Amino acid sequence: MFKRKKLFLILIVVVSLLLVACNAEEQSSSQEKSDDKVEIVIAGGAVGKELETIKKAARMYENDHSNVDIKVLDTPNLAQDRLDLYLQYLKNKSSEVDLYQIDMTWPGDLAQYFIDLNNNEINQAIEKHFQTVVESNRVNDKLIAIPWFIESSLLYYRSDLLEKYGYEGPPRTWDQLEKMVKKIQKEERDKGNSNFWGYLWQGEAYEGLTSNALEWIASNNGGTIVNSEQEITVNNQQAREMIKEVASWVGRISPHGVTSMTEESTRKMWQSGNAVFMRNLPYVYALASAEDSAVEGKFDVAPLPAGDGDSTSVLGGGSLAVSKYSEHPQVAADVALFMTSPKVQKMRAIEAALNPTIKSLYQDQEVLAAVPFFEKLYNVFITATPRPASVTAPNYNQVSQAFYQAVHSVLTGEKDTATALEKLEEKLKKITAFKTDNP
Repeated sequence: MFKRKKLFLILIVVVSLLLVACNAEEQSSSQEKSDDKVEIVIAGGAVGKELETIKKAARMYENDHSNVDIKVLDTPNLAQDRLDLYLQYLKNKSSEVDLYQIDMTWPGDLAQYFIDLNNNEINQAIEKHFQTVVESNRVNDKLIAIPWFIESSLLYYRSDLLEKYGYEGPPRTWDQLEKMVKKIQKEERDKGNSNFWGYLWQGEAYEGLTSNALEWIASNNGGTIVNSEQEITVNNQQAREMIKEVASWVGRISPHGVTSMTEESTRKMWQSGNAVFMRNLPYVYALASAEDSAVEGKFDVAPLPAGDGDSTSVLGGGSLAVSKYSEHPQVAADVALFMTSPKVQKMRAIEAALNPTIKSLYQDQEVLAAVPFFEKLYNVFITATPRPASVTAPNYNQVSQAFYQAVHSVLTGEKDTATALEKLEEKLKKITAFKTDNP
């Protein structure tokens, strides 16, 4: 009897110890689970100081959110290459990337892959942004992305050389630019710089050429490829004249290699001191102003020249969208809200000359001290010409590709302007099923 009682007591002790051990293990597991960090991966741009400022903003967020780790995915510079990479993730329903920096022309084509960001907190925040930019991120009343920065191209010019050769200011028309660069290019070459050129721009067959060419033809009253009535307008006399004129620049006032140049290759050549004028984006300003820049203190910016119409710049920029395949969509949306906040946009404006989408920052004295042209060229940014992304969605990518390939064929001498635009018109009909404005 005594032995049975003793065994029973021992059994109770063993069971109790096991229960305590299990409970401790469960508490330990629970504690470990609560200490697990959420990882959010952002696919962002890397042009200029863009990647650097994204990483800085990520650390700012982490400092206030100890349970979140943000990883910044380095992506290709060219928009088309970045889009191809994104589609690999999105079409495979990958949860690897939570937040995507998307181009202003992509919402209509990619809406199916992103969550609707409409909620009270985000809707209140976007009231501070330019509403035209906000609306470019809406598809069927869904807010696909939050605006992060805008881009409108500028004319960078060597103010020291214009003064040296007796010019009072930058050119207002393309004809004036041509006359000025002929003189300055000849004089600089005669002085020993055989690599000196007049005008640099982005002529590679990619989205950047769509922007350049749209600026040329729109400034010459040649329309915007497709109009808001879903009519194909690109094959017109004003567009043909302007593209033909630009093709004549290649090898004459622009290097032969301009037809393979992008933003960074043109920046590096101009920043080394080997050209008078350059068409490029605002981010270049901070890099060209650095102490190691050959043009530091020797340049300024102005609106792009015009043809027979008004000067125009194509509207660009980036927004942040949350993948519908993210495992942490609420956290990702909160990160997006922080990344697009006035605090972060101000930092990016000052350190990387990235144009804010928040109106009040264009009156911020610290921003204007760092990037004074924001105030001077404010109208350039808010009146820029949009690409026909909304009207051609979900086929904009195909429309743009057909357009820049046609223009590139003229610039390289593969086709004459009339033939290239006629073939382009027929191709756009097949892509969009739209009619022309001159049937």
